[in-house]
Order: sequence, then structure tokens, then C-alpha cells
Amino acid sequence: MVEGGMKCVKYLLFAFNLIFVIAAIALIAVGIYVQVQLHDYLSFFSGKVNAAAILIIIVGAIIFFIAGFGCCGAIKENYVCTMVFAVLLAVVFIFELAGGIAGFVMRNQLHDEVSEKMKEAEANYHSQEGVKKSWDAVQTNFKCCGVDSYTEWHAHNVSYPDSCCKKAPCVPGTANFYNEPCLEEFVDFVKTNIVKVGGVGIGLAFVQIVGIIFACCLARAIRKEYEVV
Repeated sequence: MVEGGMKCVKYLLFAFNLIFVIAAIALIAVGIYVQVQLHDYLSFFSGKVNAAAILIIIVGAIIFFIAGFGCCGAIKENYVCTMVFAVLLAVVFIFELAGGIAGFVMRNQLHDEVSEKMKEAEANYHSQEGVKKSWDAVQTNFKCCGVDSYTEWHAHNVSYPDSCCKKAPCVPGTANFYNEPCLEEFVDFVKTNIVKVGGVGIGLAFVQIVGIIFACCLARAIRKEYEVV
């Protein structure tokens, strides 16, 4: 049984894993939140944003599982469990850091990508139900009309959607017509959600460094105890 300072590390590692479980649940919650927030707008993405949210949910579930190794290794002073925990935590750290950085990089590429997808979707408003649902959700929620201008709907030979107005009939120039374009406000909304995913991922990744250090120190102490015996 480890003694002295290593005994303190043992209990710190156990406490760290309890916090880690809570963090993993928070990670899953953030991923689900972003999924729910962006669900109605999937027609405007290439799949990257949706994939990022799913990835963060999967990482949260994996971290929850890994925390079990850490708790087991700390309480039972098991060298194998402690080292497995440290190695898996290091691997997840690398993926989380890479994913978080990728999220922030992708954030800067969103404007042009979303603009292109939204303009493609305008022409398919009446022919594709998923597109219609996404456009109606954007224009209703953000009180806007069109990508860069409401006149784009006529350019695509598409009549003004009812979602461009508070109520029918939908006629430009009337008090209930949404004159503002949708692109900028919608992109800002998406970027905010991506920052939440990336920020939580990177923040948790650096917290994991503490767990890796504790686990390695404890594993080293346990190994020395085995060698003495």
C-alpha cells in the first residue's frame, strides 16, 4: 500500500476522476445541446458541424468509461488499471486538442460554406421538404428573408415563403415583412455553437493533463511497492 505523499496522490486521483465523470456528462450535454440547436438547419451544412457535435458526444462517453479505470486503479492501487487510464487519457487528450483546434479553424471557413449551401437551397425550397423546413426555421427564428437579400427569392423564380413574414399575405414593404437578410446573423449563431463545442473540448483536454500526471505518479509508486515486496 502506498504511503506518504503518494497516498495523497491516490485520493487526489480518485477525486479527480469523480470530477472527470461530471465533466464527461457536461461534454455529452453540450454535444446534445448543439445537435438540438442546429437540427432544423442541417440542409445548410456539409455535415462537418453535425459530425463535430456527434464526436464530442462520443468523446464524452469514452471519457466516462475511462474514468472507471482511473477510479479502480486509484482505490485498488492496481498498476495495470492506473497505466491503462493514463495511456487512454493521453490518447483522448490528443484527439480532443486536435478536434478543438479543428473546430476553431472550421469556424473561420463557415461563412462561405454556409452562404453557398443556403443559396443552393433557395432554388429547391418548393421541391425538397428538408430544405423548406430549414429555410422556414431560419427565417422565422431570425426574422429575416433570403441569404443576402429578400429579392433573391424572385431571382430563383420562387415566390416569397410565408416564413418571410409574421403572417400572410407575405408582401415586401408591409409592416409584417422581414427585410433583413439571414446570412450574417445565422452564421454568427452557428459560430457561437461551434465555439462552445471547441472551448469545452480544449478546456477539458488541458484538465486531463493533471489526471495523466497523477496517474503516472501513482503507477510509479505502486510499481516500486511491488518491487520492494
